[in-house]
Amino acid sequence: MSDLLRAPAEIKYAEELDWLESVDDNPKPFSWRLSPKMVRLFVLGSERSGGLEREISQKWYGDRSFVERSIVTLASDRGLLLIGDPGTGKSWLAELLSAAICRNSTLVVQGTAGTTEDHIKYSWNVSMVIAKGQSRESMIPSPIMTAMETGAIGRFEELTRSTSDVQDALISILSEKYVSVPELDSDGIVFAKPGFSIIATANSRDRGVNDLSSALKRRFNFVRIPVVTNKKSEAQIVRFRTEELLRRHRIELDVPPTLLEVLLQSFADLRASAAAAGSDDEKLESALSTAEQIGVLEDAILHGDFFGDRTLTARTLAASLVGSLARREPEDLAILNKYLHGVVEPRSKEEGGSWPEFLEGGRDAIATLS
Repeated sequence: MSDLLRAPAEIKYAEELDWLESVDDNPKPFSWRLSPKMVRLFVLGSERSGGLEREISQKWYGDRSFVERSIVTLASDRGLLLIGDPGTGKSWLAELLSAAICRNSTLVVQGTAGTTEDHIKYSWNVSMVIAKGQSRESMIPSPIMTAMETGAIGRFEELTRSTSDVQDALISILSEKYVSVPELDSDGIVFAKPGFSIIATANSRDRGVNDLSSALKRRFNFVRIPVVTNKKSEAQIVRFRTEELLRRHRIELDVPPTLLEVLLQSFADLRASAAAAGSDDEKLESALSTAEQIGVLEDAILHGDFFGDRTLTARTLAASLVGSLARREPEDLAILNKYLHGVVEPRSKEEGGSWPEFLEGGRDAIATLS
């Protein structure tokens, strides 16, 4: 695993999955590797009162009802659509669920404007077709078709980014559970095996790009993942993901609780400002998601490790925040400058701590970008 830039969940947590499978004596739907209870345990982690022989780490932070509804959906004949703002952990939850259920989270189609029907059904190896003609051997199955043939979970990222004809191709797959291959005289239908399902994700900010048809909506159960606003939960997520990133970069550094509090409070302030804004011009282009907080913190840590004294400082954190969130010039810079003068400056005078240095670092970063 050390030679992989980013190991999928089934490899990263293989030891946990092996152990859970060895002690799991609960009923399992279809060809699932774990029972629904163990899938939930793998995603949400064990509790002290659980009575297990070993601890299972928590990997996704959110309301357990979202996880339970997702698991129940995947055990039915309907697809699962995880919808929410960017950075709310939709893709991570989809990966964890796939890893726990079928030990394969890599059967993924990425929805874009260039995604075609071939990406969700099949295409052909041209050289083999020329040499031997069209056959099952010369056919290249899509990740979705592979999931059908193996009774696994197929994933479709950013479903609403793909065009309506591509979305419509999913309707027959979700309802009929087979794909017809008219080019083949025999063996021209690929049937889905028990256990097959699809987890799709959609960005709620993409509404209106390529809206789902009512027919496709009926074949999905919707689970809406809200933005995490509880500061304690958000701190857990940021700390968990940042520790993973530090291990990947082989950096040994503890994030001071005071600086983590500064980061969380800054994002909370900016979200409140965006909610009160009268127009889009008064809002940052950033979604101010938890994922973006993690990106800001990672950037600050790496900068301090490479070019500082291997410590995280409030000045570096402020510079990373401004550099990450200032995407439009001059609109975003003006919003951040207003925040520093209207909120951070009074707070630095009243509370002190890391806020004065954070204020100074933010001002310097804005001056550099202006």
